[in-house]
Amino acid sequence: MIDWPILTTTTFLPLAGVLAILLVPGDDDGAKRNIRMVALVTTVFTFVLSLFIWGAFDYSNPGYQLVETQEWLGGNISYKMGVDGISMLFVILTTFLMPFCILASWESVQKRVKEYMIAFLVLETLMIGVFCALDLVLFYVFFEASLLPMFLIIGIWGGKRRVYASYKFFLYTLLGSVLMLIAIMAMYWNAGTTDIVALQKHSFAADMQTWLWLAFFASFAVKMPMWPVHTWLPDAHVEAPTAGSVLLAAILLKMGGYGFLRFSLPMFPIASDLFAPMVFTLSIIAIIYTSLVALVQEDIKKLIAYSSVAHMGYVTMGIFTMTEQGIQGALFQMLSHGIVSGALFLCVGVIYDRMHTREISAYGGLVNRMPFYAVAFLIFTMANVGLPGTSGFVGEFLTLLGAFEVNTWVALFATTGVVLSAAYALYLYRRVVFGALDKESLKSITDLSLREQVILVPLIILTILFGFYPMPILDVTQASVDALITNYQAAIEAAGQAVHAAAPAVAH
Repeated sequence: MIDWPILTTTTFLPLAGVLAILLVPGDDDGAKRNIRMVALVTTVFTFVLSLFIWGAFDYSNPGYQLVETQEWLGGNISYKMGVDGISMLFVILTTFLMPFCILASWESVQKRVKEYMIAFLVLETLMIGVFCALDLVLFYVFFEASLLPMFLIIGIWGGKRRVYASYKFFLYTLLGSVLMLIAIMAMYWNAGTTDIVALQKHSFAADMQTWLWLAFFASFAVKMPMWPVHTWLPDAHVEAPTAGSVLLAAILLKMGGYGFLRFSLPMFPIASDLFAPMVFTLSIIAIIYTSLVALVQEDIKKLIAYSSVAHMGYVTMGIFTMTEQGIQGALFQMLSHGIVSGALFLCVGVIYDRMHTREISAYGGLVNRMPFYAVAFLIFTMANVGLPGTSGFVGEFLTLLGAFEVNTWVALFATTGVVLSAAYALYLYRRVVFGALDKESLKSITDLSLREQVILVPLIILTILFGFYPMPILDVTQASVDALITNYQAAIEAAGQAVHAAAPAVAH
């Protein structure tokens, strides 16, 4: 047992790194090196600390563990932190990826290095806080505040259209979250508490559930992002620096799926059941439409960004099947996509750092000069396609199984996305890696450096390991998913019985 506030310590440890960076004097090369080293050491320590959370976590317990509570704002709103099987994985994923983001920025970011590293460390605190918060107001603060560092990362260190992309990202996500804030206030007035554990046991009236569900959906759908509110994502990805794209795809997108599992299903089960067909429809459109859009892209980053929207379509579809396979598949898909899409953006960053262009037409024949890079890029491309033996296959297969249980047409249309993903991913790989090395600018390009190998090799190992042996992930989530489904089905049955009981009275 851990009798000290390990969740709070892990969440706010990156801020200690911020303080240390602020104390580093000067702006010369030596100071920049020290700043990068402080950021790297801080993120590594945070990851190590998160492993203690993993070690103290009881997989068989479906409830919240390592709970820390501190009364705040008169007792009605409290500082409350805790993790269950659903949030545990996202905490580990966040802390695991952060050191790689710092390493990826080691040479590519040369201006305002101090502010850059501070933005990433603050963002890490806010992302961990989102997944640990057990108070609705605390969750909202972390959820909204995470926009600010990413807004600055895109707007200051991004590409040519960085200001446009950062404002678009900020306004889209903020607008959806305003509706969620209104819903939070309504929930507080109705239930008298903002405690997430208590709210998951509170029964909201069916008509109120509908409005609350829609308000939360507005925020989470933009965050995922779901079609048709996905248009901010390609712009944000294209303009963001490499590490910013990694966190955007790997963590920030997952906050939407996490929100559906933490709030929409357990708190508004009747509305979730009512709107499930709509979510299926939007998910299928996202899978097919954005895959077709990805096929015609000429920018590597934009193609991968559209593929992220398609893969998030499988996640939303799996979540709203309300089946064990569907939800487990959605969780696994989110974790796998965090690793694979993050790795793909890191691969794009490798060649961008050398050539300073992301245009597909600028490349070709890289296998002749970069064999190790070609192998790494191939593994992540195959995982993105969902090849058996990679982590990408497990999540997609489970979500399709869950969809097949609920509606065979949904599963049929969603399966076409597997074919389309192979089309755009392999088409990209062929044009970038294979072919003749006939461009003069590419004839002196160098293969992966030691730093780049250190970044990509662990991600390769995890992609293949979880493809062949997914149980370490599925075991963690099993108990919490079972409890979620049980409570959901009980709420739906109770609502059905109430309707049947009321029908004779109305008729009479």
